[in-house]
Amino acid sequence: MREILKMIVVLTLISGISGFALSSLKQMTAPTIELQLLTFVQGPSLKQVLPDYTNDPVKERKKFTNPLTNKLVNVFPLKVDGQLKAVAIEGFGGGYGDNIGVMVGFDPENNKLVGIGITTMKETPGIGSRIAEPDFLKRFPGLSESEAKLKSQGGVIDALSGATISSTGAVVAVQDAGKIYSALKEEILQAFK
Repeated sequence: MREILKMIVVLTLISGISGFALSSLKQMTAPTIELQLLTFVQGPSLKQVLPDYTNDPVKERKKFTNPLTNKLVNVFPLKVDGQLKAVAIEGFGGGYGDNIGVMVGFDPENNKLVGIGITTMKETPGIGSRIAEPDFLKRFPGLSESEAKLKSQGGVIDALSGATISSTGAVVAVQDAGKIYSALKEEILQAFK
């Protein structure tokens, strides 16, 4: 009986120490993992949104609480020679394979889209994955939030042939980012003055 109690105590101690070590390791590496994700996943999509920005939007980003979901959202300032030209926000929409992440740039002066870039997707290669190609991405700059819908929904965007679900997911992601932008616009403009 004593041997069993001794084994239980030892296993409990080992499990407790291991759990503490793993949680500490996760907390220590979380900022590095977040920076890598921002740099290598969202960073390239920022170049698709506004290719000629001259600042470092990943370092200058600010976090805001999305009033629609109460979750934190990153907002990236895109500046040219110190002047704020756009802010970028990532939105999500359901695709064929999984959620599609789209970085959407908004011109704060005229509330038009300056561009979009795909951050994450698991769409069918050669069909749904065409939403990440320049032919599809170039359809969004200069549109207002209300125009950035598929033609079948009253907008001006043509869905890709054979990839209606992927096209719809990308457009929904743009609208998601637009809702966040509209809800936070005043805070964003104050923060990036």
